[in-house]
Amino acid sequence: MSALPLKGIKILDLTRVLAGPLSAQMLGDLGAEVIKIERPGGGDDARAFGPPYLQDPEGKANNNNSFYLCANRNKKSVTVNIASPEGQDIIRELAKSCDVMMENYKVGDLKRYRLDYESIKAINPGIIYCSVTGFGQTGPYAPRAGYDAILQAMGGLMSVTGHIDGEPGEGPMKVGPSIVDYMTGMNTSIGILSALFHRKVNGGEGQHVDVCLFDTVIASLSHWLQIYLVNGVTPPRRGTWGNGGMPAGVFRATDGELMLVVGNDGQFARTCAVLGAPELATDPRFLKNNDRVVHGKEIMAIFAGLFLKKPVAYWLDELEKAGVPSGPINNFEQVFSDPHVQSRGMRVKVEHPFEPELSLIRNAISFSGTPVKDYRAPPLLGAHTREVLATIGYDDAKVEALKAQKIV
Repeated sequence: MSALPLKGIKILDLTRVLAGPLSAQMLGDLGAEVIKIERPGGGDDARAFGPPYLQDPEGKANNNNSFYLCANRNKKSVTVNIASPEGQDIIRELAKSCDVMMENYKVGDLKRYRLDYESIKAINPGIIYCSVTGFGQTGPYAPRAGYDAILQAMGGLMSVTGHIDGEPGEGPMKVGPSIVDYMTGMNTSIGILSALFHRKVNGGEGQHVDVCLFDTVIASLSHWLQIYLVNGVTPPRRGTWGNGGMPAGVFRATDGELMLVVGNDGQFARTCAVLGAPELATDPRFLKNNDRVVHGKEIMAIFAGLFLKKPVAYWLDELEKAGVPSGPINNFEQVFSDPHVQSRGMRVKVEHPFEPELSLIRNAISFSGTPVKDYRAPPLLGAHTREVLATIGYDDAKVEALKAQKIV
């Protein structure tokens, strides 16, 4: 079996909360050595984002909560106070031997510590320096802090998410998880990997990679935003209705709900047959997908009445036989009980000091030759400080002296 794809790559990670840490975690999954820098005492801000926390074997309060655990496996935690000159020296010394440095401080913050791109480039010209921010390194909003929900609002995502106008609960709605953070993390990984490839094939040049949540959420709106660019009209909120093939949406059965997406005319005809109404497939209002989009309210209302006749399991079974995409609306317990999810191994177990078999979500990428199998638990705060500082010449006595001064 080959080594992991990023074996030999060393990353200095100064990111906190979610987007940056998710990217660094992915790179760590793929074999990179990731050195996570945290504040002495408090650590990554995510550690204080509230319960649930792992239970300490001695019953003590701790900072290992679900928010932190989701984005920090396969890393080494090193505590450094970067506001102190000695702490800044440590970061610069570590950066000399790193391929990548990641940070998500406000624009300009690290320049006062001589930890900005130009300062790090001066001591390591080949470094890939990636800045992850809310609004990017340029533009009038660059100095602002940015959080996922704010960017969902400002980037247009909330304007097209939520119940259909005229229905109860209408109005803009946030997507549940921090989806913009997650997508920004993916873009950050792509940017870093692309810059590493460029450096390898084009003579060793490093560069500054600028990734932000605002750009990411706008780009993620894809065909929805393209509608506006084509005709100048913002698409309306569609609730659970689809935005391509019709009919598509959540339908209530006798004992629950299911999600249906009819992607083409053939699927529509087969769905009509399953519902016991084959005549709908030849109704002039619904012959082609464009017709069904125009008469969307009518076909959705008809389908809603038909689905109310039988239970979810019956419909899913019949639709599966007919080759029509549909699925149950699972809660998280049902997700991890699903035999397909289990066969794909989406829950992985790692050994954690507080939990012998801590469950985590596996990396979503599968490789035939370099499978990701080595999952190490998100580290306790400062767990690797001595180990990592020893690589730059700091012996135990020096580390103890720095600890006494709260520098590490």
